Amino acid sequence: MTTRIPAAVPAVVNIAAALARFSDHWAQRRIAGINDYDVKVAKIQGEFVWHTHDDTDEFMLVISGRLTVRFREGDVVLDPGEFVVVPRGVEHCTAAAEETSILLLEPAGVVNTGDAGGELTKAVRELEPS
Repeated sequence: MTTRIPAAVPAVVNIAAALARFSDHWAQRRIAGINDYDVKVAKIQGEFVWHTHDDTDEFMLVISGRLTVRFREGDVVLDPGEFVVVPRGVEHCTAAAEETSILLLEPAGVVNTGDAGGELTKAVRELEPS
């Protein structure tokens, strides 16, 4: 068995520190990549747009605050440390009464508003170096 040794020691990412470096809502920041996936953080408050992602599931983990994920069949409420996987093609809408920080895991290039588009559509930005 061969052990793969990294060319450089991988960077450690502190999620709380990453979230402290920006304040805008609904603007995802890429903090890492895993294969063809982006690991992103975002701060949200208020209600997002109803949308679907036809080609991918969506993983959302609450870091702080409280997240409501609305589905046509009913709502799911998540507290810190809880996550939900929204299956591909399932219409949903996220909402947070208070500022809520989340971590997302999605394939690179996924548009935040899915099929809905509109003014809340924002390109994923790299978290700028500290």
